[in-house]
Parts: sequence; C-alpha cells; structure tokens
Amino acid sequence: MRRKLGVMLILMGVLFGGWNGYVWFSELSSGREPIGENDIAVTDESENLASESMEVSTLSQEEPPVKKLEEPPIKKAEKPKEPKKPKEPKQRDYKEYERGEKIGWLLIPSLDMKYPMYWGTDDETLTQGVGYHAGKFTTPPDGERHTVLSGHRDTVFQELGDLKEGDKMYVQFEGVQYEYEIKRTWVTDAEDRTVIVKKDEPILTLTTCYPFTFIGAAPDRYIIEAPLVNITKMKS
Repeated sequence: MRRKLGVMLILMGVLFGGWNGYVWFSELSSGREPIGENDIAVTDESENLASESMEVSTLSQEEPPVKKLEEPPIKKAEKPKEPKKPKEPKQRDYKEYERGEKIGWLLIPSLDMKYPMYWGTDDETLTQGVGYHAGKFTTPPDGERHTVLSGHRDTVFQELGDLKEGDKMYVQFEGVQYEYEIKRTWVTDAEDRTVIVKKDEPILTLTTCYPFTFIGAAPDRYIIEAPLVNITKMKS
C-alpha cells in the first residue's frame, strides 16, 4: 500500500513538473514581454497648445469689432433631424496578409504585458502569440468595427482573468494605435458562436479558454469586450 502511494506521489510530481515546464516553455515561445517605457504611443498636444496660444495673443492685440444691433431673424419651422448613421470605414480585403504573419501588438498596461499579434487563429498560429480572427463578421482595427483576438489561457493569456471593467487595452496595427476600454467580461460555453458577430461600432473582443487552471480541453470560454475610445497615429 505504501509502495503504491509512493509511486502515485512520484507520478503526480512528474506530471506537475512536466506541466510547469510546458507552460514555461510555451510562455517563452509566445513572445509576450513586459511593456517598455515608450511602447504606448502618447498623443502630442504641444503643437495644438502652441497654435492656440498664438491665436489668443493675436486676437488680444486687435480692437474688438463693433457690434451692430439687428432685428432677430424670423425662424422657419425646422424639419426633425434624422439620426446620423455610423460612418462606414474604407473596405479592404487584406490579401497582403498571410496566415501566421505578424501584424502588430496588443498591450495591456494593467498586466504590464505586450503580446505579438498574428494573422489567424489556427493552432499553429496561436503557439506564436495572440491571433486575429479573420472572418466575414470581423475586421482589423482600422476597419473600426468588430475586432476579435484569441490566445491560449496557459501561455499568453494566463492573467486575463485579472482584468476588470475600465482597464485599458491598446492594439497597434499599421502605424496606428487603437485604445480600448473594457466594458464587460463574461463566461460562455466553448461552442458558443454568438460571440463572433457583426457589430456596427468599433469593439475589441478577447477570447480564451476557461477555466484558466483547467488541464485538458476546457469546457468554457472567457470573453472580454472593450469599445474603442481613442486613436493615435504612432511616430515612425
């Protein structure tokens, strides 16, 4: 009995060590790394502030115009305004990108991590890092509609469950940085296909398997949804 128990403990130790070794190796090969000091692009407002101050100083030197008293114009009945339709982004086919090709970066400051982003979500591509889901209902960030990124829970997205509402995420794609703010998170079935749907507003969705500590094929998926809040052109 003691011998059997000892053998079982040894096997459990070997399995645990092997799993940790796999996670460690996978994390290294995924290419994720801490965010550097200048990795996140900041909007340069110095030029705008300088031009505004010049306008103010110029106006202060001019004499104020003399206002003439005029009779108020007769207002005509206005037609009710129709709600504005969302601006349609330029259509692209993105044929220049191949499966597994690196296309940018995903940065999450609250985790102090940045992740290489690749075209596609097949198994081979996801071993490299975060994958962009290419499909008829999705578009890269410049399409300003629904962008879906996926990653393995045991490598790149280990700490995804630590994120909360209000946390920022940045996607850098083709020299432009897209800033998103987390609105909600939820868990759904692994076979739920209603997550990847068409959206009329710019939304970033992150997906990974769940539970995070589950060994084997996980039964659920963890979803993060974050609307676009800002766009910054990156300096070359």
